Amino acid sequence: MVPDDEGGGLMRADLLTDAVEGLDEALAAVDGFDEALVDGLLRPQPAQAAGLAGLADAVAGSPLAGRVAEAAGKTAAGAAGEDHFVALAAARTALLGSVHDALLARIDEAVGRPGAEESGPAPAGDDDRAVNLLIAARGWLCDLARAGWRGIDHELVAGAAPVVSAMLPEPGLRRTAALLDGFAAELAASCPGATLERVPVRRWADLWARAVLLTLPGAASAPAVTGATGRLLPLGVDVQEHATAVQAQVHGVFEPADGGAPRLVRASVSAPKPDSVVGAGLWQLLRPRMSLLAAVSEGRAVELDAMPVTGEGDLVWDDERARTGEPADVFATARVALPSAVAAPVAPLDRHPVRIAVPVLLEGYGVEEGEEGTVLEVAGVRLAVDVDRVPAAGPLTPEAVASSGACVGLLRWDAGRFLLQPLAVERTVRKKGVAVHAGAWAGGTTDKAGVRAEKAATDAVAVLRERAGRLLRK
Repeated sequence: MVPDDEGGGLMRADLLTDAVEGLDEALAAVDGFDEALVDGLLRPQPAQAAGLAGLADAVAGSPLAGRVAEAAGKTAAGAAGEDHFVALAAARTALLGSVHDALLARIDEAVGRPGAEESGPAPAGDDDRAVNLLIAARGWLCDLARAGWRGIDHELVAGAAPVVSAMLPEPGLRRTAALLDGFAAELAASCPGATLERVPVRRWADLWARAVLLTLPGAASAPAVTGATGRLLPLGVDVQEHATAVQAQVHGVFEPADGGAPRLVRASVSAPKPDSVVGAGLWQLLRPRMSLLAAVSEGRAVELDAMPVTGEGDLVWDDERARTGEPADVFATARVALPSAVAAPVAPLDRHPVRIAVPVLLEGYGVEEGEEGTVLEVAGVRLAVDVDRVPAAGPLTPEAVASSGACVGLLRWDAGRFLLQPLAVERTVRKKGVAVHAGAWAGGTTDKAGVRAEKAATDAVAVLRERAGRLLRK
């Protein structure tokens, strides 16, 4: 909830639990197609043919109707070519894009914030060498679809290696190459598919469909970049950690120096990491790459001078174009600037429910703890807290969320419901209001727990460097 006397209005939390018309039907069509991919599309069985028909029916009223109907029929007969697989991937992506748009519209209505701007023009095409490499990648992806996830083996999966190797030297193809490389590695770790106890049906279908569409000329081109001059007010840090990589994504409100409307923006930094570096030690890998992290931990704004920003609201961070500014309280920003901040448009291939992460401010809620975990009761509506996304690299904990009275977080959608990922909370400690931020340790900390975690990480990194040096000397 955003207080009326501070420029906002009451959140219509009830809209977050109301059914969205057509959502279940669209997801059911996607699920039917995804299940068809499990056993492969070389010789589809009746159940698989029904899934293909369901996908075609779901887009029957769209410009894709004719091509998808033909593709579904050819595939059901076991006679699909590459163009047919592309059409099916496009239909699946369009359906999930419609789900994404419907959910974002519901969030905009609930929080009373301006909707996203329109998308920019289509990207330019690729050169002949790139086109040939994309065709090779598409051929491998079509072979995957014919074999199905149950039919994958090491020989089939290894077919991606030469394509990825040829793509990596080409700057314009690295995005696609990275996706193919990661997808192939995941499949290789699961070979042979016939022995899998559980297939990640939605995930692999997501990766497959996205990869197929990225092989179309121009689809992976870099978005247009302009210069942003003004003040950046951070809202919080979303830490995404994997065994071999970590990324910190700062969400904030950008106020243009020319007096234009405030905009929601993001700035990300990532780094490779050994699996032994966890918790607060992650910041040691990220700090050298982005001064913004220090500003976040100090609670300050950042003055930007022609900072590159894409049309999708992603700042291409350059420390030379940033200067630490005045103190900026996250909750003051959320109460005053966030309600009128305009979201950037979402690129067509990024329109997927899993990508939804909308900054919101909640106040005046009750907290319940039970079998469902932590739940916030907002205006009579129960909103689950995604505690699994609360990073161990900061002082924010599920216990701090449970004792809070205000929360800045990211509204997400997963498994058929909206969830809140906390970025910062306000709580009362000894009759005094205290703010706790997930990114409070990003620029360094004197907190005892944070200092201990930093020391442990420093020791681990030192040992790894010494071992790596020994191996190189040998």
